Amino acid sequence: MSQKKSNRAMELFDLTGRVAIVTGGAGLLGYHHGAILAAAGAHVVLLDLAVANPQTRAEQLTREYGPECLGLIADITSEASLEHACAQIIDKFGRIDILINNAANNPKVEDAKSQTWSRLENFPLQVWDADIRVGLTGAFLCSRIFGAEMVKRNSGVIVNVASDLAVIAPDQRLYRIEGLPEDQQPVKPVTYSVVKTALLGLTRYLATYWTSANIRVNAISPGGVFNGQPEAFLSKLNHLIPMGRMANRDEYQGAILFLCSDASSYMTGTNLVVDGGRSCL
Repeated sequence: MSQKKSNRAMELFDLTGRVAIVTGGAGLLGYHHGAILAAAGAHVVLLDLAVANPQTRAEQLTREYGPECLGLIADITSEASLEHACAQIIDKFGRIDILINNAANNPKVEDAKSQTWSRLENFPLQVWDADIRVGLTGAFLCSRIFGAEMVKRNSGVIVNVASDLAVIAPDQRLYRIEGLPEDQQPVKPVTYSVVKTALLGLTRYLATYWTSANIRVNAISPGGVFNGQPEAFLSKLNHLIPMGRMANRDEYQGAILFLCSDASSYMTGTNLVVDGGRSCL
């Protein structure tokens, strides 16, 4: 390969000097999203709650990849908190180029005291409200507040992190416990599918709304990530995935970098499904 061709390939994915915000950035996937952007040269801002220690995680990115990164404590359901964070980012870096709406609640069935809490008939309204507020309202507010800064520069990228459960229904057989009556079987909560599906609608809306401002908006729908799940669950799930396994936590980095970089410059309003083939069955 000639040096010229090699340079062109590198330029397509180069994010040197750009400023990227990742919500839920100190979490399992959020940190890895930030890591690949930092590796490509971006100044990454990790937004998260205090308990997640976003500044500590941002310092790790700086040490490992070089570009100065920033961790900010923020409540993405609060306009005032986001506006304060936006002011801090502009004061520090002078611009915002990329937003990844990654933050979401994901209530775990196994964490609840009652196995029947997640069933539709019993699903608590307060959990519904909280999940919608974080996963959907938070993405809306971040897009509005940080997107407004992109409009000023007539350039930007927004990536909404959806899920394979935005394009297929949960297979509730994965959560079944043998011997329990049907009305006592645990299930994947309704809010996860609702929030992730709604993000696809938000993606399409923003993509057409901001085309004149040269802001591209896409979504990624990842499958499940291996994180020490019980063997019985993995055995059932892996049979539903053509590749026969869950993703490793770093296997979405290529797709994230593609969507955030000039390599996807003619792509907007699209949902990129990365799920090991599960949704194609």
